[in-house]
Amino acid sequence: MPRQPKAGVDEKILDAAAALFARHGFEQTSLKTLADAVGLSKAGLLHHFPSKDALFEAAWEQSCVLSRHVLELVTPMPPGPQRERRVLELLTDIALDRPGLVALLFRSMTAPGEDPQQAQDELMLNEMFVIEPEKELARAIRIVGALSAMAVLTLLANQEGDKTTWRPLILATCYDALGHREA
Repeated sequence: MPRQPKAGVDEKILDAAAALFARHGFEQTSLKTLADAVGLSKAGLLHHFPSKDALFEAAWEQSCVLSRHVLELVTPMPPGPQRERRVLELLTDIALDRPGLVALLFRSMTAPGEDPQQAQDELMLNEMFVIEPEKELARAIRIVGALSAMAVLTLLANQEGDKTTWRPLILATCYDALGHREA
């Protein structure tokens, strides 16, 4: 079997690790579990990342890079339904390709206060949707609902192996959750 390029292997490791960290948290995720998830020995995993801390930091940073990219793309757009639609499109595309990294990004909603860096991700999500959650509770709940639906549905689409069919349905569901209707 041909050997994967290091960058491809690292991306697979980062996504799998991010999914495990998002699901179980840093403390409850062992190096052995991480290695098993990507089909490596602990020594093989440590060849790519020198420690569990380094792997977590790399996964977190990759998640932040992706979310900052989304924010950069939507910042020029005025607040409103078109911007929210674009945020959903961009995040859905990332989630379909890198589900673990998006799960880690959304961890701030499912495990608040677990990591100080999560506050930065929560702020980025607030900026993407142009919202002050403490002032707009109903809208904040709709955003959490839309992102939660996205997370679950993109995982299912990946399990089914049919991202193309699922993508427009995921977007419609998330857009509806925000209170917007497709034309």
